[in-house]
Amino acid sequence: MALSKGVGPNGKMILVADDDASIRSLLRTLFEGEAYRTHEVSTGREVLPAIHKVRPDLLIMDIRMPEVSGMQVMEQLKRDGIDIPVLLMTAYTTSNLAIRAIQLGAYDYVSKPFDIDDLLLTVERTLDHRELATRVKALDETPRDPMDHIIGNSPVMLDVFKIIGRVARSDATILIHGESGTGKELVASALYLNSHRRAAPFVKVACASLTESLLESELFGHEQGAFTSASRTRKGRFEMADKGTIFLDEIGEMSLNTQKKLLRVLQEREFERVGSSTPISVDTRVVAASNRNLQEEVAKGSFREDLYYRLNVISITMPPLRDRMEDVPLLVEHFLQKYRSDTPSGSVPRIADDALHELLDYRWPGNVRELENVVHRAIVLARGDVITSEHISFSGARSLHVDPAVAVDPGKVRPLREVVAETERNAIVGALSAANGNRSQAAKLLGIYRRLLYAKMKELGIDAADAEAEPENEGEDANVTEAGA
Repeated sequence: MALSKGVGPNGKMILVADDDASIRSLLRTLFEGEAYRTHEVSTGREVLPAIHKVRPDLLIMDIRMPEVSGMQVMEQLKRDGIDIPVLLMTAYTTSNLAIRAIQLGAYDYVSKPFDIDDLLLTVERTLDHRELATRVKALDETPRDPMDHIIGNSPVMLDVFKIIGRVARSDATILIHGESGTGKELVASALYLNSHRRAAPFVKVACASLTESLLESELFGHEQGAFTSASRTRKGRFEMADKGTIFLDEIGEMSLNTQKKLLRVLQEREFERVGSSTPISVDTRVVAASNRNLQEEVAKGSFREDLYYRLNVISITMPPLRDRMEDVPLLVEHFLQKYRSDTPSGSVPRIADDALHELLDYRWPGNVRELENVVHRAIVLARGDVITSEHISFSGARSLHVDPAVAVDPGKVRPLREVVAETERNAIVGALSAANGNRSQAAKLLGIYRRLLYAKMKELGIDAADAEAEPENEGEDANVTEAGA
C-alpha cells in the first residue's frame, strides 16, 4: 500500500516515534525549525494508527520502545505493504542490527547520541531519495506513454521531448544525431508510437551490422534465384514497413551505391527487389540515425549530399550523458527499478552516497548504455539491497585525457584529497565572504543544501573567523550540537 504524501504549506510531515519525551521535544523543535511538520507518538503500538492518520513523508523511530519495538514495527510495515521511508534511532548499534534494519526496508539508521547536522543531512537525503524513487516508479508504471521510456528532466532533454511532440504526427523524414548509447532508438520509437502510423509496423534496420549486398537485400528484398543463396522470394524491410515507419540505424555506415537506391525510395516512393525490374510502391515514413557527423561525411565524399538533405528534413540531436549529468540520479533510479529482480529480495536496491558520487564523477564515454551496464553490474555484485562504491566499476577512463604537453611532474603531484579539500575550503570561504557571512546565502551561491555547507565547514575547520559575523538567527545550531538518550 503506497501512502500519499502529507505535504502541506509548512513542509513535509515527519512522524517521530520515541518513548523519551526529551528526544521527541528536541526533534520536534529541530524539524519545525527546518519547515517540516511533525507528529509524535511514544510507543511502537501507536505508529501504524498514526501513519494512517497523518500520512507522513518520513518515519523516524527508536528501535527500543515499550510494547512494540521499532524492529517489530518495521516487520509489520513490510507485511502490510506500507511504503514509507524509515530512519531508525538506536544507542545499541551492531552490524547485525544494521543489516536487519536495512533488510526490513529502513533507509538508514542513526546512532545516539546523534549529531544534529548529520541527522538533518540524513533526513534531507532520505526525502530527496524518496521523491526521486517515486517519480521513477511513476514513470515505470505508466508505459502507455512512449515518452516515459526516455528518462531525463534536464533542459536539453526537455527540448528533445518538445521536438518529438511537435513532429511525431507528421510524415516528415527525421534524422537523429547522437553518440552511441545516447538513446537514438528510443527517440525513433517515441516518434512512431506518437504518430498516426502506430497501428502499422515499426521496422528496424541496423545498417552497420550488414555488408553492402546483404543490406540491399534486407532493405528491398530479393527474387528467387537473384543470387546463390536466394532459394525463395523475400520481402524487404521497406515492404514490411508499408503504412508504418522504418528506422535506419547508423545510416552513415551505408555504402554510396546503397545510398543511391535509398535516395530513389525517398524521392519516388518506389524501388525494385534485387533480381527484379518491377517497381514496388510503398508508403513508409523514414526515420534515420547516425553517430557520425553526416555533414563532415558529405564534405569527405563518403555520404551523398542529396541524400543528406532528403533525410535531414527534421533534425533531432540526442545529447551525450556528460552534457546532462543532472539526469544521472534519475537514470540510476530507473535502472535500479528495472533490474530489481537481480537482488536476492527482489526489492529495489538503494544506492549509497559514495557510489552515486562515483557515477557523477565519471565522464561516460558510452553514455546512457554504459550507465545502465554499470548499474546492472553493481546490482549483481552487491547481492543485497545497498550498492556502495566498491560495487562500481568502469570500463572507460575515469578522467579526461591529459595532454602530454601539459603533464605535471610526478614529484609535484599532491594527494587528490588535499587538492579537493583546499578547493572546497577556498570556494566556501569565498562564498561566505561574498554573502557577508550569511550561510544560507552562501549555500545558495554554492548550489548546495545549507546543512551540507555546515557539515563541510565543520569538516574543513572553517569557523566564524573565516567570514564576517553571521547576521541570521541560527541559535539552535549554535546552542545544540548533540542529543543523547
